[in-house]
Amino acid sequence: MDPSLSDPSGFPLDSLKEKCAVFGIYNHPEAGNLTYLGLYALQHRGQEGAGIASMDAGKMIIRKGEGLVSEVFDESILRDLRGTAAIGHNRYSTAGSESQRNLQPLTAYISDISMALVHNGNLTNALDLRKKLEEEGALFTTDVDTEVLVHMIARSRGEDMVSRMESALASVKGSYSLLALLPNALIGIRDPHGFRPLSIGKIGESFVLASETCAFDLIGATYLRDVEPGEMVVITEAGIEHFRLFPRITEAACIFELIYFARPDSRVFGIPVYQARKRLGRRLALDSPVEADLVVPVPDSGLAPALGYAEQSGIPLDMGLIRNHYVGRTFIEPQQSIRHFGVKIKLNAVPDLLAGKRVVVIDDSIVRGTTSRKIVSMIREAGAREVHMRITSAPIHYPCFYGIDTPNRGELIASTHTVDEIRRYLKADSLAYLSTAAMEEEVQKSQTFREGESRTPGHYCKACFDGNYPIAFSQEERVQHGLFDRQGP
Repeated sequence: MDPSLSDPSGFPLDSLKEKCAVFGIYNHPEAGNLTYLGLYALQHRGQEGAGIASMDAGKMIIRKGEGLVSEVFDESILRDLRGTAAIGHNRYSTAGSESQRNLQPLTAYISDISMALVHNGNLTNALDLRKKLEEEGALFTTDVDTEVLVHMIARSRGEDMVSRMESALASVKGSYSLLALLPNALIGIRDPHGFRPLSIGKIGESFVLASETCAFDLIGATYLRDVEPGEMVVITEAGIEHFRLFPRITEAACIFELIYFARPDSRVFGIPVYQARKRLGRRLALDSPVEADLVVPVPDSGLAPALGYAEQSGIPLDMGLIRNHYVGRTFIEPQQSIRHFGVKIKLNAVPDLLAGKRVVVIDDSIVRGTTSRKIVSMIREAGAREVHMRITSAPIHYPCFYGIDTPNRGELIASTHTVDEIRRYLKADSLAYLSTAAMEEEVQKSQTFREGESRTPGHYCKACFDGNYPIAFSQEERVQHGLFDRQGP
């Protein structure tokens, strides 16, 4: 198990992590405060650091630090973030790349124009671009691929910053939902495949951009629509303008946003997340039924699909696992060894509910399998007679390169084991996953359309399940990413 992959409390990572959240607002007197609240709503997307840049009469003010949003910002810092426009960023990073210098927003002065940039996603050709830029004399101060974008914007030609950004992005491969704050504008851009979400909202006469719509709910903004894949939106005092930067291609929205990453009260890719997850649970009950006494979700992401499973199967649901919501970023491990310590600090079983029961456990995914194995053991120790695992995603066979932090392929249990071998490792009585086809069908059925919308059902990136990466890798990139056994598209 890779010790560099760990969660904020220091335990080995056995779940997928979204790397970032972005938020921006233009033309509002409380821009800094509302950005703070927006990041607070998006805390689940990144918990290692946060930053805000505000623009006050052409002057850039930036504050950022390691920790949760509530730990980084206090009243005095928020008072400093003056101005009527601001952008913010929450960061998740693996150990070893958590330093202050890697936090966003990144800032630069380009042709005497100040700019702040935040980015959610991953540039798959960032190493090649960085190498070329360094050979041309560029000096880098961070390890993040966002800085590659800053240098490319600075070196691109164009009459204004909008055209410079368009020129710079023409050389970029990968996923990005990015925001740029300028003295007279807020710019939002989504990559041509639309891997990561980015939505447009409005509060009064002010426009807002955010990774998820739950941020709009907290500040009282109204959701308007998503930024389309390949679209640039430019917000100024005159209002909002829309530009298509790239020709339309097949979308590849990350299906894991709907399975796990997004907050259940959000709407991403035109889909209400909570309803999508309930549908996945219902489909799981239809495709993989089992005789049982109780449905138990793994909190919190397992709750909505567990409700769907219970409704479809007729098996009652109860909270047989209780989550501790107060686990901080650091935790001092006691000297004495405690079995299941890494899981028990976050989850605990309820013996009075589980004793003598045949239990169906609903979870969103299995990564390495270590956490699932401990959960099964915990439920058995609480007295359960049978433990059946049901997973609302397909087996994860491949790593993600589009903005999700995943272990390398050799550490993904499904890449080297059959479903029955995984079941035996977990010590479960049965184990079943949804198929990739079932996931996509249920997600598409969850898509809703607002008045005036005419979108067709979306297409989703499922590369972590089937290895079909929407963006082809060069041979050098394949070596960099460890893709030796599949030629890709």
